[in-house]
Amino acid sequence: MLRENRYKKPLMLGQDGNSLVLLMVILAVIFCIFKFIYVAYRLSGLSEEHFLTTLFNWFSLPADPVKILAKPWTIITYMFMHHGVWHFLGNILWLWAFGYILQDLMGNRKLIPIFLYGGFAGAFLYVLSYNIFPFFAPALPLSTLHGASAGVMAIAIATTTLAPGYRIFPMINGGIPLWVLTIIFVVIDFASIPGENGGGSIAHLGGAAIGFIFVKQLNKGKDWSTWMNKFFDWSTNLFNPEKRSGRKPPGKIIFIILKAPSRIRKYRMLHKKGSMKSWIKSIKRDIASLQKRRKKF
Repeated sequence: MLRENRYKKPLMLGQDGNSLVLLMVILAVIFCIFKFIYVAYRLSGLSEEHFLTTLFNWFSLPADPVKILAKPWTIITYMFMHHGVWHFLGNILWLWAFGYILQDLMGNRKLIPIFLYGGFAGAFLYVLSYNIFPFFAPALPLSTLHGASAGVMAIAIATTTLAPGYRIFPMINGGIPLWVLTIIFVVIDFASIPGENGGGSIAHLGGAAIGFIFVKQLNKGKDWSTWMNKFFDWSTNLFNPEKRSGRKPPGKIIFIILKAPSRIRKYRMLHKKGSMKSWIKSIKRDIASLQKRRKKF
């Protein structure tokens, strides 16, 4: 049973307060800024290696723990950095595809926490693998990690865990279930570990694991995003005192995942006497209706 603390209508991509759009804009702005600086480097006659060592790598995550202690901010900044155009576009497209579904099903306050958790998990596994597996030892001193792939993978797996039967690309034989795409990408990442970007593949799998765990913990009533959202709210209100409001939240959204393809219902609990009884009756009616449809089928 998944709980969302505030009730909102489905968000449009251009609507204010859309976490997906905010995250995509942050990634795009950072990419454009560093790409502009890179072009200036090259036009000045400086090499790509000079750009990477003097600027870009200051925001990328080193595989060496000693270097991380010297640049601790890279644990966060690395997941917003992209150097290759196709790397950036690929992450943006998959973030939009899975993030839109996740935000529609779970609300507006889970996407960014899942993205950050996935980035942290990816960073941990990346550094750990480079320091315990002999295969990565020769590349340890110079290896760095950058990109939003681990966070995007966390969002993709969280979405698939929540609604594995949800179908995308409906023009292809009625659509492809999310679980099919997810399995393909997880297998590709696992098979790519011995390759040139083995550390990046391990980071992706770390993000995948945390996305799965996040939804499973949410089903048990443990919302890992609560403290992060409280911090975001506090930060926003700190610089915008006009947003203070003494009104109580309008209620809770209870997400009930019924065992039927792409069927997720939202029930709003109002802070009124007797609302619990009517809420339970509503659930029972829906379950009874679903059972009748199954029998007819």
